[in-house]
Amino acid sequence: MTSFLKDNRSKAVAYWLFAVAVLVLAMVVVGGATRLTDSGLSITEWKPVTGAVPPMSDAAWAREFAKYQAIPQFSKVNPDMTVEAFKGIYWWEWVHRLLARVTGLAFAVPFLWFLVRRQIPRRLIWRCAGLFALGGLQAVVGWWMVSSGLSERISVAPERLMVHLSLALILFGGLIWCGLEAYFGQGREDDRGPWARGGLVLTALIFLQSMLGALVAANDAGRIYNDWPLMAGRIFPQDYVQGGFWTTLAHSQAAVQFNHRLVGYLIFVLLVAFVTQAGRSRFIQPPVRRLAFVLGAMGFAQVGLGITTLIAVAPLSLSILHQILAALVLAVAVTLTWRARRV
Repeated sequence: MTSFLKDNRSKAVAYWLFAVAVLVLAMVVVGGATRLTDSGLSITEWKPVTGAVPPMSDAAWAREFAKYQAIPQFSKVNPDMTVEAFKGIYWWEWVHRLLARVTGLAFAVPFLWFLVRRQIPRRLIWRCAGLFALGGLQAVVGWWMVSSGLSERISVAPERLMVHLSLALILFGGLIWCGLEAYFGQGREDDRGPWARGGLVLTALIFLQSMLGALVAANDAGRIYNDWPLMAGRIFPQDYVQGGFWTTLAHSQAAVQFNHRLVGYLIFVLLVAFVTQAGRSRFIQPPVRRLAFVLGAMGFAQVGLGITTLIAVAPLSLSILHQILAALVLAVAVTLTWRARRV
């Protein structure tokens, strides 16, 4: 090939982007499990290259354990932890970081290959470069998050975890969007249609709900107020306010859970309206109608799963399923919005 693809499709590029999106999803899921098992501070150093090799001997494990013993989480939360128990939390964090490294390579190597062979549609080159930069930023933010729990705190700062997850979900959505562009090719776009606007609103709210979910997980807020629909018999929790405005929004267990519930209710109502209108309208494109029904079904399932997880006091299995379904709901919302923009 002598020139970059201009308007043509590239299924090979699309499959690559979708595959990287799957890796990002896996990284998000393992990252969630790492947080829920309190494993995120088990590796106290950031070594992007040499850190890929785990401890290979008893002496190496002893050195890693000694580093963990020097941080507040050990002395205040796990003072009786043994080396064997430490290995259990270490592997969660190590696998999470390994997935990050694999994802980076899975993006960088094919990107350079496709770029050299001029197989990336011209309009997607800078978008893919931006996604690669976002992935690099995500790695830096990951360490910024971990470092917040190494000196004074016994866990990572909730707001930093929220930023870390938010960047991952933006990357996830961006990979899906660009993958669709590569697979189907460039088409006429119109972001003024009601279905495109509605899809964008739902996507934004689902993204916001995921950010609030990160605050719930970071504050272990799923393990309090485990009744529903009330919170300890009240509509509004009495200990909602904890300190100042930001402290309340980011660190109050009652506030983050109440906010998560509230946005969930809003999304549910809007989904009902969106799906109902999609079923009645004669002007909606059939693919958009089908995606609306899928989004509605998955959204309703997510609401039910969220309530079940809360009542069950957030067991690891249900919490992970809740996080997986949240990412899949976001993926469908992004796909619907992309499809609704094409005229």
